[in-house]
Amino acid sequence: MAEKEIALLKSQIERLEEKKFDLEAWKNQTIVFLERVFGKESSKIRMIRELHYDYSSWNLRDAAGLGKSQDPVRFQARQILEAVIEELEKIGLPGEKAVNDKLRDLLRDELTGKQMKEIENLVLSGDPARAEKIAAVLETLEKEHLAAMLSKLLLL
Repeated sequence: MAEKEIALLKSQIERLEEKKFDLEAWKNQTIVFLERVFGKESSKIRMIRELHYDYSSWNLRDAAGLGKSQDPVRFQARQILEAVIEELEKIGLPGEKAVNDKLRDLLRDELTGKQMKEIENLVLSGDPARAEKIAAVLETLEKEHLAAMLSKLLLL
């Protein structure tokens, strides 16, 4: 999954609370992280780039009159990163699903329906011993068949 990426983004959320917060430095660092995960053309990066303080007289008057306790730019930045984290937690990294789909297709081609169903059930089970149980299912295959599957996996 995307544990490392989520940890980086959570640290960026924590940086939003620093007393000596520098929006431009924060944006640059966040963009570097997001580009690595989602690519340079991501809408998430565009939203981070568009964050800025509005110093117009109307905006300053409205903010002062309402007595906002939270910085609206930091609030918006937090919301963007929390949405990205939720996406990574629920959907995973971009491209990760494509590899998983290819792997499942390969296994469907090489295994019997019964073996595939058993492996899929084990993967979804959350059983702590599921790796050993999946290995037990695969051990029933012939050595040549396993070697062919492994070579195809390496070429994915």
